[in-house]
Amino acid sequence: MTSLHALRDELAALERAVVAAGAAHDPLLANVDPRYLASARNFVEYVGLRQHDLRSLQRELWAHGLSSLGRLEGHVRDAIGQVRARLDDAVVRGDAPPAGAGLTWEDAQARLHANTQALLGPRPSHRHVYVMVTAPAAVEVDAAWVERLLAAGMNVLRINAAHEDEAAWLRIATTARAAAAARGAALRIAVDLPGPKLRTVMLTDGPRVVRWKPTRDELGRVTTPCAITVQPGPIGACVDHTLTMPVAAWAHVRPGATLEFRDARGKRRSLRIISHAGDRATAALRATAYVVPETRVTVRWNGAPRARFTIVDVPARPARLTIARDDELALVAVGTPPPPGLPAIGCEVPAALARLEIGQRVLFDDGHLETLVVGLGPGFARLRVTHAPIGGLRLGGEKGINLPDTELDLPLLAEDDERALAFAARHADLVDASFVRDADDVRALYARLAALGADRLGVVLKIETGGAFACLPAIILAALERAPVGVMIARGDLAIESGYQRLAELQEEMLWLCEAAHVPVIWATQVLDQLARTGRPSRAEVTDAAMAVRAECVMLNKGPYVAEAVAALDDILRRMEQHQYKKRSLYRRLHLALP
Repeated sequence: MTSLHALRDELAALERAVVAAGAAHDPLLANVDPRYLASARNFVEYVGLRQHDLRSLQRELWAHGLSSLGRLEGHVRDAIGQVRARLDDAVVRGDAPPAGAGLTWEDAQARLHANTQALLGPRPSHRHVYVMVTAPAAVEVDAAWVERLLAAGMNVLRINAAHEDEAAWLRIATTARAAAAARGAALRIAVDLPGPKLRTVMLTDGPRVVRWKPTRDELGRVTTPCAITVQPGPIGACVDHTLTMPVAAWAHVRPGATLEFRDARGKRRSLRIISHAGDRATAALRATAYVVPETRVTVRWNGAPRARFTIVDVPARPARLTIARDDELALVAVGTPPPPGLPAIGCEVPAALARLEIGQRVLFDDGHLETLVVGLGPGFARLRVTHAPIGGLRLGGEKGINLPDTELDLPLLAEDDERALAFAARHADLVDASFVRDADDVRALYARLAALGADRLGVVLKIETGGAFACLPAIILAALERAPVGVMIARGDLAIESGYQRLAELQEEMLWLCEAAHVPVIWATQVLDQLARTGRPSRAEVTDAAMAVRAECVMLNKGPYVAEAVAALDDILRRMEQHQYKKRSLYRRLHLALP
């Protein structure tokens, strides 16, 4: 740590340089309106100040408990003078830090950095903020995919255990570790537990129909016929773009043959076989067709019918309810008959419905549909829609349900969570605990990890509800009973549960509390989401990504352009780290100056 004498001398030199910079621009100030003269002089002094890299000086000021000059824009010379005066007093008195005064600034930073590395691995070589990426489906995670993400700047790979199964998770983890080892890169694997998340269940199937559609230009002309794979099988069946036909009819399939039928609308349609190899053929369709069970197909060759068969098996399409504002619907416990006369959707956790009360809110699909409980019955709640997108929302299965006004008493670890936790104990470096509510949940998770012999496993506590935020001090204290541990600001559900208006406030307070406990923070949900999905970012999400520099780790979701999103985030974080550390501004030298 720099001595007080040396620090005072450095600050005095800076003060002289600022005064000189202001005086050097007196000719520019001569034309300024007298009402703005004081402001203009402060401005030129500020620009002169920012020709210096002040970051080292700022750190020394922090270490001595003095103002770091990080908020001096509006009163440059006064701010510097005030700090110099405090230094003058301290030098005269010979002040020294009192014995046993607690952690110093250096101690605090060292502890936070050590805790972060214990949880997330070695610090990235060119920035201090880590990047976590959510893995897509296992079939998409090959060595090339992992290599692209590592090259772009990924440090942690997150496996969402709410999807797929243990075999798929193992494939992702094994592929990722092999690719990282081949590159000589540090990579941590995180497993995200499903948690007590409520989801919708469709109570009926959708229509059993498959649609085949060619590509057309703006004038409706076919530019690319719809390609259908044709193969032999025990029965006639249609799934996506594959048609299975009985072996007897398959014997007549060859290039040039046609498969003719009437679709669900009675339209005549014809598939022309364009290639054939082994037990696969490809057919082309030049008009849209809707294929349903009991569709009869005739195989023709040279215009003559050679065989006939019936399509027996067509999978049901996902059912959806179209819901608009002021509509009513029933939320029903799975296994309970829905009330007559109302569209109904199921909930797989009956205990949640039992806690609902009249007037409480029920939100669906990440808050896109908002409803109010207007009636209760055995095993169901009657809901009235208070907000829906213009034109209504098509609500299907596997969509999230949020009950922001309802106190739920659900176990943190259900059967799916136990399975994922056991997998994480064997194959991962850290586990993300979803929907942690209080300190008891934290201790229950720790006890389960101890029983699994997984004391080495890092833990990330996801704060996703207003209730969890209210309990955050107790949650953090319980979290510190075991290491390594971190906190995730899960902004998706947190915004839904607490209201979007409060999100900025809550995430700010969470950053403060975690920094006080030297607990690393993961900034999550929709970071550069549009860039990851479309290849082009929105202006707002770039600013959001820049704000994330105050956390220790930033999480990106999956998407076809996720490697580009990671590269962009890496660039944004590296730039912002020159200007911001946690909530403190850093004054590196500006590359802007007055003429």
